[in-house]
Amino acid sequence: MRSALPKMLHRIGGRSLVGHVITAARELEPRRLAVVVRHERELVAAAVTELEPRAIVVDQDEIPGTGRAVQCAVEALGDSIEGAVMVLAGDIPLLDGATLGRLLATHSADGNAVTVLTTEVADATGYGRIVRDAAGDVVAIVEHKDATPEQREIREINSSVYVFDAAVLRAGLASLGTDNAQGEVYLTDVIAFARQAGGSVRALVSDDPMTVEGVNDRVALAALGAELNRRVLDRWMRAGVTIVDPRSVWIDVDVELAEDVTILPGVQLHGATRVETGATIGPDTTLTDVEVGAGATVVRTHGNLAVIGEGASVGPFAYLRAGTNLGRDGKIGTFVETKNAEIGEGSKVPHLSYLGDATVGEHTNVGAASVTVNYDGEKKHRTVIGSHARTGADNMFVAPVTVGDGAYTAAGSVIVKDVPPGALGVGRAQQRNIDGWVARRRPGSAADRAQAAAQAAEAAKEGKN
Repeated sequence: MRSALPKMLHRIGGRSLVGHVITAARELEPRRLAVVVRHERELVAAAVTELEPRAIVVDQDEIPGTGRAVQCAVEALGDSIEGAVMVLAGDIPLLDGATLGRLLATHSADGNAVTVLTTEVADATGYGRIVRDAAGDVVAIVEHKDATPEQREIREINSSVYVFDAAVLRAGLASLGTDNAQGEVYLTDVIAFARQAGGSVRALVSDDPMTVEGVNDRVALAALGAELNRRVLDRWMRAGVTIVDPRSVWIDVDVELAEDVTILPGVQLHGATRVETGATIGPDTTLTDVEVGAGATVVRTHGNLAVIGEGASVGPFAYLRAGTNLGRDGKIGTFVETKNAEIGEGSKVPHLSYLGDATVGEHTNVGAASVTVNYDGEKKHRTVIGSHARTGADNMFVAPVTVGDGAYTAAGSVIVKDVPPGALGVGRAQQRNIDGWVARRRPGSAADRAQAAAQAAEAAKEGKN
């Protein structure tokens, strides 16, 4: 990947590669789940534990190869494993529980010693080839570097997904060596062992190569990310969501959408975002971990860890930061930024404002260009504006400060003291005009010529009267 980040932690669809595989495995409700780690062990182990606390994290030693990885896992699990053992590669993000379920069912129904998930591709370069006998059973899996010219013509490839009988796996692992082109312990050599022991080895062929495609570089990461997104969008459209331009919309796998949601072009929905029925998102909107109520509209907005109430309106060009909670039928308008702000039902912050660490009651209107001055250089403080209040344009609320229910504040005010309910708060200096200032201080300027012309016109008008 040419990255400081371990490959297993690169993400598509809002989830790490290993996270996708663990999620698929959990759908089978396994009795035990082990994840083998080595490169950047601490980072990967922490991510695995956060996603699945019950997973057993197993360290692979310096001996390379998939066979050695499974050996380490079996040793860690001990004698407790029996029956079917499924082995998955950690870099197959489109693998799903339904496919794994079919593989497991095939293994059980056929009474196989080993069952391999395979697929067919046009160009099999670099993949292990599936070698079958005349009856169609799997004879061996031959890695590309070890394959003969004839074997390299085979198009059926190994997906690195298997189901083993536990006893066969344990005995087969004990027989593995490193006599191959790469000097690794190949898990695929257990296939030959199982055959020699008289066990049946069969394959389930996936008709969708992308489902079992692995990630080896960022090109593959992007390709599988695009395919995953296409599948996610297709699922939501079939569930009753309108996506006007699927080419420009990206939705993470954990996002939840209700019927009759409309997604306009240029939308990205990430994390645990949830959108209720009848809401319209976009165009050009990015929401991460945001809850959007029924019938709400969110236009050209960036939001994170926020709640937008039923029937509310947000944007265009709004920025909802963590802790924003907009009530039912509320409004956060054009060029408004909010953070840790509770805005009550029917209240409006229409334009050009910043509300940070603030509480606004119900059916209140916050005038244009208003700012809650919440930071004194060391601590954050809260502004409280009551219900049915009307604050003037260009107000500064120097927190901590409270504006009571039904109160008004005058335009251009700096509010530093509490305003009682029903009162008018005025916090501005008295205006004074200095006559003749332009003529004295800017003689000959365009402003001077304009004011002279205005004075001449006014004198002429007075002369006619």
